[in-house]
Amino acid sequence: MRNLASLLFAGGLAFLLLALGAQLAFGDPAMRVGAEYLHVAGPELGAANLVTAILAGYRGFDTLGELSILFAAATAAGLVLGHRRADAPRDPPGGLILRAGADLLFPLLVVVGIYIVVHGHLTPGGGFQGGVVLAAAFFVAVLADPSRTLDHAAISWIEGLAGAGFILIGIWALVEDGHFLAPLLGTGTMGQLVSAGTLPLLSVAIGLKVGAELAGLMAHLSDTEARDQ
Repeated sequence: MRNLASLLFAGGLAFLLLALGAQLAFGDPAMRVGAEYLHVAGPELGAANLVTAILAGYRGFDTLGELSILFAAATAAGLVLGHRRADAPRDPPGGLILRAGADLLFPLLVVVGIYIVVHGHLTPGGGFQGGVVLAAAFFVAVLADPSRTLDHAAISWIEGLAGAGFILIGIWALVEDGHFLAPLLGTGTMGQLVSAGTLPLLSVAIGLKVGAELAGLMAHLSDTEARDQ
């Protein structure tokens, strides 16, 4: 019965996709909103990377919702996993090659993560992608040497300040422009590092918050594995 139900679901989904595809003219995609973004995003926001312009500009409120969902998921996982006991054993440190490689990769990952976050309005990437790279930079060291620990208090402070900064920028825009998270400070010269108004500031806030949340979640996972052994 399960196989039959799965087959019926797959067949119905395929029929739906074919029916929707048959209504679209070949070579003429119905992307009216997307095409409008392509025309107006650059002059209005001054961001060379249109993805960041949409996420932090036109869809800034939706991005705040995504950050809230990530925060709720990380918080719930932390509450379920709990805290590691002080006497809980840890895995032994990795070999020399693994530890040396982690030490070598740490500064490289940090620099790459910062670059992706800061240049999110210019090149592909942004706060979400750069935040993941920053979180991985700190967790690689923990994987290589489990005796190292991440400071949960510092992670919580960074996460909270980044989230507060994102909201404060939105409130500032609401007071100045009448629209929550509306870009401020002008557009500048497209392609320059200092451009796109407050979009780079929002990208930095997103990167710090995402990085702190993921680093905290991975730290909880590491502590739980040590506790269960």
